[in-house]
Amino acid sequence: MVKQVKNKTGKYLYAVIGSSDEFIYSSCGIDDGDVYTIEHKGLRVVVSDVVNKRMRPERRHIAAHHKVLEKIMEKRTPLPIIFGTIADDLDAIQKILFHNRKICLENLARVAGKVEMGLRVIWDVPNIFEYLVQTDKELMEARNRFFGGSQEPDREEKIELGRIFAQSLKAKREKYTEKVEKALSKYCCEIKRNRPYAERDVMNLACLVEREAKDAFEVGIFEVANMFDNNFEFDFNGPWAPHNFVETDFKL
Repeated sequence: MVKQVKNKTGKYLYAVIGSSDEFIYSSCGIDDGDVYTIEHKGLRVVVSDVVNKRMRPERRHIAAHHKVLEKIMEKRTPLPIIFGTIADDLDAIQKILFHNRKICLENLARVAGKVEMGLRVIWDVPNIFEYLVQTDKELMEARNRFFGGSQEPDREEKIELGRIFAQSLKAKREKYTEKVEKALSKYCCEIKRNRPYAERDVMNLACLVEREAKDAFEVGIFEVANMFDNNFEFDFNGPWAPHNFVETDFKL
């Protein structure tokens, strides 16, 4: 069973990989622990020994977790496990692999030879409201109607203007996201939309890309960026383990 137990040695879980991928990374894991693998019927879990307490999301712990994933990603594509997952012992890990064997094998086949790349596009403008006013006739008319006179607009008018702004923002995001997805589809195996971080965000995409096609994907980003004017900023990152394309929140 996966749980948090105080003052006992546990196994911190980083990722699931194929059974042929045995390795040891010395002093690389949480609290500088050695990272190794535990095998069970065609699968391996990448682990390190820890004092089995609640794993706080401290910077050093998160950095160690991602460092291990980065080392695995140098040669293979793992199924990354959610930060802070700790199993009691070897038996608990074998139970995890037994109960999740089918989905793990399916996901490993799905992401084999691939990496995740991130793309964030933002409006590089001083004021997103004023920018949208200039590009949306309905929003401009509402702004001028409610704020064009000498009298301060009432609460209902402000709410209505906010609604029209939110509607315009959503429509623009959808339009531009569809445009980018269509252009990038030839470089990606899958594309997933994530929620925008901030109001000026146009889109936040996760892209599953063949490892050998990563350079071509980056060229494609620049091609797509050239389809937009200087009011848009493109920021891509990766490669990462495919967090957005697999489900590894193990529950028994």
